[in-house]
Amino acid sequence: MSSSSQIQRNGAPNPLLVLLTASTGCAMTVLDTNVVGIVLPTIARDLGASFADIEWVIGSYVLCFAALLLPAGSIADRLGRRRVFLAGIAFFAAASLLCGVATSAIMLCGARALQGIGAAFLLAPALAIIGHSFHGEAERNRAWAIWGGMMGLTMALSPIIGGVIANLLGWRWAFFINIPICAALGAAVILKIEESRDPEVGKPDPAGIALFAASMFFLTAALIYGQEHGWGAPKTLGGFALGVCGFILFVMVERAQARPMLDLSLFRRPAFIGAVLAMFAYAGSAQVMASLLPQFLQNGMGHGPLEAGFAMLPFALAMLAFPYIGRRLGARLVSRQILVVGLLVVAAGNALTGWGASAGQSAMVMAGMLVLGAGGGLLNGETQKAIMSVAPRDRAGMASGISTTSRFSGILLAFALLSGILSTATRGHLMASACRGGDPCRRFADAVVAGDLTQALAGLKGDVREAAIVQAQLAYRAGFSTALVAAAIGALIAAILVSKLMREPRQAG
Repeated sequence: MSSSSQIQRNGAPNPLLVLLTASTGCAMTVLDTNVVGIVLPTIARDLGASFADIEWVIGSYVLCFAALLLPAGSIADRLGRRRVFLAGIAFFAAASLLCGVATSAIMLCGARALQGIGAAFLLAPALAIIGHSFHGEAERNRAWAIWGGMMGLTMALSPIIGGVIANLLGWRWAFFINIPICAALGAAVILKIEESRDPEVGKPDPAGIALFAASMFFLTAALIYGQEHGWGAPKTLGGFALGVCGFILFVMVERAQARPMLDLSLFRRPAFIGAVLAMFAYAGSAQVMASLLPQFLQNGMGHGPLEAGFAMLPFALAMLAFPYIGRRLGARLVSRQILVVGLLVVAAGNALTGWGASAGQSAMVMAGMLVLGAGGGLLNGETQKAIMSVAPRDRAGMASGISTTSRFSGILLAFALLSGILSTATRGHLMASACRGGDPCRRFADAVVAGDLTQALAGLKGDVREAAIVQAQLAYRAGFSTALVAAAIGALIAAILVSKLMREPRQAG
């Protein structure tokens, strides 16, 4: 069959059911990430995890997810999107079970890495199924609008779901809940999704996959080791060196291939670099807050998991609503202008939230989260569109893969970097204002940074205990405020660069 797409027809499934089934698979990855963000402090207390362990709970998942998205899409096109989708669902469910029964932080991080692998082989074929099932421009636009609405609704509801789970069932159910959802989703895929594949897809690129994953791993490890062992420690500097070397080798391998996993020729266009930078900055200064803000609300503001889940609503609802406002702005502004405005709003939201965190003002924090979510919503609706609009039509699949990979790479590296800043600043504040040095002080600081107040307050009673709680929350708020200022500066710099890179050249005459 000469067509680029072969289909095995088992009837004519309802397009809406196909869309809802594939979108649910995508939503699973959003649900898992945001629910786990709410229960992280509970995990730290229950497993006695250090702050570095908690970072790896997020980092190991996102690392495997980001590293395997491009190859997962290629494998799905080659072996069959429906088949790979089902395999991804099964793998994700099995890994979720391992996460739920984990008895140590190391075991949980390993299971989370497996879960990230499953998520990549769940998301990539689901996106390909949607792209394959809807062909006309109007039909495809409606499909992606419904998909975006489901992603936004999942983002809005998942913090509350996480709070309810942590409050009533315990953190393990943040993972166990995936199993019945995956079972129902697998049944829907078997009944409603047709098999499809692209026989002309390029071969997998194992060298590129390994080098990209290694580069991201060493850079993430260096950012985590930096806050634990010091930014000048040999282990930290070695991690940065290996990460940079791995990325250089990755670029060399990709340039030498006829059909690379990453087509570097796309980056010859400044507009494409600007659009990818906007996606990376959006992920690293706004979307990453879905994991960081719940920790701050619990460890810095003293909220319980359920209260923290509801407190995330200003951020989540703004993220849900503002993509629609961005589409309306598209009638008046070009893509570059919307991206710059979005990044500036994100910078302002981070700064306002940081100001409220430093002052301990809940109302200011909520206002800042609303502004931050508004900027994130503008970018969420525009970044993917911007990347696809500046890429050649025949490289649309490659551009989509680059877009998704840059998004999750931004989340991964920003989470590690901002967490390192949070940890370093919190420790510094405690050492300067609440501690006199020595092992007891270091143990207290370690427990506060990890969010394990139970361990931090062990043996303290009465007024001393109350004073320690106040000092711990003050230090965490100061550290988080510093991290938010760093995120605001990053978004501001990205806005300037995107404005310059995506500016249209002036016409002669």
